[in-house]
Amino acid sequence: MQRHIIKANDWFAKGQRLNFDYQEKRIKTKESVQTLNVFQRLIHHRAEDQYCITMLPGFPDGSFGWARVEAFLEAVNDSPRLYIEYVGQGDSDKPAKYPYGISERADLVEALWAYYGIESTFVVTFDYSSLVALELLRRQQEGSSRPVQISKVLLINGGLFADAHSHPYMTTPLLKTQFGKMGTRFVQKSQWMFKLMMKSLWSKEYGVTQEELNELFEVIPRRNGALFLHNAATFVDEHKHHAQRLDLLNIYKQVHEKVDFHIVGSVQDQFEPQQIVKAKERLGKYNIDIRMLPGGHMTTSEHPDLLGAMIQELDK
Repeated sequence: MQRHIIKANDWFAKGQRLNFDYQEKRIKTKESVQTLNVFQRLIHHRAEDQYCITMLPGFPDGSFGWARVEAFLEAVNDSPRLYIEYVGQGDSDKPAKYPYGISERADLVEALWAYYGIESTFVVTFDYSSLVALELLRRQQEGSSRPVQISKVLLINGGLFADAHSHPYMTTPLLKTQFGKMGTRFVQKSQWMFKLMMKSLWSKEYGVTQEELNELFEVIPRRNGALFLHNAATFVDEHKHHAQRLDLLNIYKQVHEKVDFHIVGSVQDQFEPQQIVKAKERLGKYNIDIRMLPGGHMTTSEHPDLLGAMIQELDK
């Protein structure tokens, strides 16, 4: 597939920043001392629409990671699509002191659903947003949140089981340390250091280009955001701490009669290769749709056409 380079500034120019009150867990029309600006893009949505495809971002590229997938979908899919940017990523605010975590991200998703009057949704996740989807499904099962019906989920290259994380030490495990925190200061200012850190996200066969890395540099350090690489790197520990609550098999058994599950892994995933193995072992007997794509972890940019076609197929 020919590479379609999308400019980060173009992506953000087509969305908007809304006021998120993280204490009251809702979107407000006016800014206040306890609101944060969060970026999102809503496509093909009309006031009367109660359904959307919810696109949850990956770490560390945020909503911009979906840019090529959206370019594919734009030509074939007319369902409303909501691209969400968590606090700390992309063009959202990036406070240094903030309770970053899985539950907080799920609160934002629910706040946006309420703001737009969404009642049913197909949730698509990449990377660590799988954990947000699992939290949302758990809330749906418990009846502890606003009644938005998640009808299906597509979980791409993300964490599914707390005992199956296998990130190389020089990546997420290092970022959560004080040494990793200091390193983010250099990443914020040095494009060379930034590119050195990011190149390992793609497979060697893909051969990420300097132009692609340049655009990513417009995304991650945006609004002094490189520190988020450190602030969010505890998501694996958080998953392990809530292993039973955020376990895909446990959740599947509770909600499978109302929710369709679809799982995608990459053949050369450098970060979560064991997740898809465990998924096949633990979920295989339930005939869940589990697929493998070629390439490395960043399948959203390596194979946006395959992911786009899959989303189009499932959006029925």
